[in-house]
Amino acid sequence: MRFLFIVLALLLTGCLVGCQEPINSPHLAGLAADKVLFSAFSERPKHLDPARAYSENEMAYLGQIYEPPLQYNYLKRPFTLEPLTLSAMPEVAFYDAQGRVLPADAPAVRVTTSVYTVRLKAGIRYQPHPALAPDRVLTADDYIYQIKRLADPRVSSPIASLMGEYIIGLNDLGVAIEQKLKRGVAVDLVQEPLSGVERVDALTWRIRIKGKYPQFLYWLAMPFFAPMPEEADRYYGTALMRAANLTLDSQPVGTGAFYMAENDPNRVMILRRNPNYHADYYPTTGEPNDAAAGLLRDAGRRLPLLDAAVYSLEKEDIPYWNKFLQGYYDTSGIASDTFDQAIRIGPDGRPDLSPEMRARDIQLATTNRTSIWYLGFNWLDPVLGGVHDPERARKLRQAVSIALDWDEFISIFLNGRGLPGHGPIPPGIFGFKEGAINAVVYQPDGRRRALAEARRLLAEAGYPHGRDARTGAPLTLYFDTMASGPESKARLDWYRKQFARLDIQLVVRSTDYNRFQDKMRKGNAQIFEWGWNADYPDPENFLFLLYGPNRKQGKNGENAANYSNPEFDRLFTEMKSMDNGPARQAVIDRMVQIVRVDAPWVFAYTPKAFGLRHGWLANAKPNPMAHNTLKYLRVDPVVRQAYQRHWNRPLLWPVGVGVLLLIAMVYPAWRLWRRRLRMTAVEGR
Repeated sequence: MRFLFIVLALLLTGCLVGCQEPINSPHLAGLAADKVLFSAFSERPKHLDPARAYSENEMAYLGQIYEPPLQYNYLKRPFTLEPLTLSAMPEVAFYDAQGRVLPADAPAVRVTTSVYTVRLKAGIRYQPHPALAPDRVLTADDYIYQIKRLADPRVSSPIASLMGEYIIGLNDLGVAIEQKLKRGVAVDLVQEPLSGVERVDALTWRIRIKGKYPQFLYWLAMPFFAPMPEEADRYYGTALMRAANLTLDSQPVGTGAFYMAENDPNRVMILRRNPNYHADYYPTTGEPNDAAAGLLRDAGRRLPLLDAAVYSLEKEDIPYWNKFLQGYYDTSGIASDTFDQAIRIGPDGRPDLSPEMRARDIQLATTNRTSIWYLGFNWLDPVLGGVHDPERARKLRQAVSIALDWDEFISIFLNGRGLPGHGPIPPGIFGFKEGAINAVVYQPDGRRRALAEARRLLAEAGYPHGRDARTGAPLTLYFDTMASGPESKARLDWYRKQFARLDIQLVVRSTDYNRFQDKMRKGNAQIFEWGWNADYPDPENFLFLLYGPNRKQGKNGENAANYSNPEFDRLFTEMKSMDNGPARQAVIDRMVQIVRVDAPWVFAYTPKAFGLRHGWLANAKPNPMAHNTLKYLRVDPVVRQAYQRHWNRPLLWPVGVGVLLLIAMVYPAWRLWRRRLRMTAVEGR
């Protein structure tokens, strides 16, 4: 009887434990009851150093940890800049060549220098960190130190060459540091002079810009211009730390609402609330419909509203989706394989949630992303580039541009969530013209040009029927992509079939994203696919992706195609300092026409974003410009736990049946053992 009692007690204990929290939860016990956001990542971030990071998966963490001077208002549209660590917006003054002050509306041709005066709020403190004193406060010196780091060749910032065109003395500083390093001289960034940046006092500094560059304010809202305490840079710069692989690329140090509590990119990354976070409050105003949507219920509340965010490694879409449906992830995108389960297209053509999603109180958010996706051709490549045989290569690029049917791609792989691309600027950004057609690829009526035209261009390029007219060898092209795994096979097969329509053999070379970035930086790719999310709402942020001096190879810029066209570069220099208006639009139109004809990219599509969230997650409003959105989110852990228990009820009766069967098999043997034990005891007497 005692044996049966023990077995039943164990069963009862298991039932009680299961009632408290689902036994299949992938998270640490007890976390679901806290104000914690649960999400996932598929690729480890390569850089968490704010001077180096420039990818979307990196910004997702940096935006929560580091604080540049400015931020975007979370709710307002159009996107509006506002102070983050500043006491007010920067003051801007314009000067001519003689040093005379110019009016604010002075034309760009008269402006020789722009001076930005920046003032901090007092008393902002850093996160607790062994490199910093407990009462370490944010100062102007920290921002100045970070700007100097942009010029340091040891850091290899991707915006060094671009900012060197604007911040006075930044290029000179980079050259001076490089020369010292070559001579083996120690470099102390604190002592290195930077003529374009002046410290006024502990909370104030000035930045001098060449000419008139209105977009500079947007850059002050990016992590590149976040503060870096000298002590942290020195702390992680020691040989001991480098040997342990502990650097600013893995151990960020900031003043933001959260800090990196755990960084295990093979398992989990955890952000926790910064206990030293300064006074920051949820917006009290927004767009007209925000109040009705419940986005102002937390108006005026102290931020952040979460205690932590847990990001678990999920390399495949289906496991992530299943855990989202079980309530273990608070948000989810919608993959092609799960689109029909989540979305129904109404009679008016608009997407809506499926009945299953509505029954689970799942919410849908859709928005046109200020993003582009493109196939790039390496301008330095002898076959496809614009250096060795420009005319022949141009016709080859145009032929490929016509052959790739992006309408089909969007239908098959995006479930219609995208618009075919006609140029480098997406909708929602000044310079985009609704209805404008890429005449190289499309006919005036909007239909894609016939495949026969692509074959004609291919033959004129010297490759009739996909063979080199000079050698007879089949034309083989190489396609580099960060897509890999079984989920990408269908998409990569689609690419092969599209090229095969021109009798071109396509060799796919898949790598992870970090290795892909290394290949792009070295200029080793021939054809590649990539995308770009707007850093700020200005056409310069897209057109600079094709600006020659901003090339990836040799300059570490963001022109991944290494494209170069003297007329385009001249127009870019003219366009970037112009105010929005008809004159600027005319320059942009000419630039767009140049790249349509040159075809350094195949303009693929601009995506539409579909996002899902559970009803217990509040204040979720898409803001593609802002990086620091985590602090505004709020979860209701009580509701979450209730749903998790409901959706993950354990089936205990099979366990009970199994135990009873086990008892039925074991009990006779146990009785026999007990009988023999008693007989042995009797014989022993």
